[in-house]
Amino acid sequence: METPPPLKPLHSEASLSNAKLTKLAQLPDEEILRSLQPGSKDCLKAREDGTLLDGHHRIYILRQRGINVDTLPREIIPGATASEPSNS
Repeated sequence: METPPPLKPLHSEASLSNAKLTKLAQLPDEEILRSLQPGSKDCLKAREDGTLLDGHHRIYILRQRGINVDTLPREIIPGATASEPSNS
């Protein structure tokens, strides 16, 4: 299996919702990681180059906790445009 490219944010950190970050910060790592798994409702979605399309807040929290998120499985959205992400 090929190593996926590192995840990179589509949006700046300044655009993240403090309320959402505060809520996510209360969750254990395992719960956040489970929510990102492909096949879940709001799974981690990225472009082929690693640009995040869904999961921004959860990835931010996990990175703050020192978790290597760049190897996480993700749903690849080919040809996605900047107007499509949900910014969660």
